[in-house]
Amino acid sequence: MARQSALTRISIANAEFFAYHGVREEEHQLGGRFQVDIDLYYNATKAVVSDNINDTINYEEVLFLVNEHMNGEPYELIETLAHDIATSLVDKFDTASQATVRVRKLNVPIQQILEYVEAEYSAVREA
Repeated sequence: MARQSALTRISIANAEFFAYHGVREEEHQLGGRFQVDIDLYYNATKAVVSDNINDTINYEEVLFLVNEHMNGEPYELIETLAHDIATSLVDKFDTASQATVRVRKLNVPIQQILEYVEAEYSAVREA
């Protein structure tokens, strides 16, 4: 019989930040609102059995890492920001097999009326 492997997804939705990312100088001066979604896929078997936070991916630590990116050096592109967050999550959490990150810029300084602009990036651990 083939051995089964199970993946759990933990999601963080609409984590909001005020940050200074963007191409335009006024974005670096005035800042704007951003939202970040994270989907982390990992084998949670050990955590499910132990029911112990030390055996899982602690989402408080995930948010701390995201906060470091959001409030660190400004990025011009949300694509780069999403990439760096996702790859940092896979690098930091050994049990993570994939991290998908969506970064939304809510205050887009253009003349069109729109809700947001979003970039999504998935980092997958090499086997």
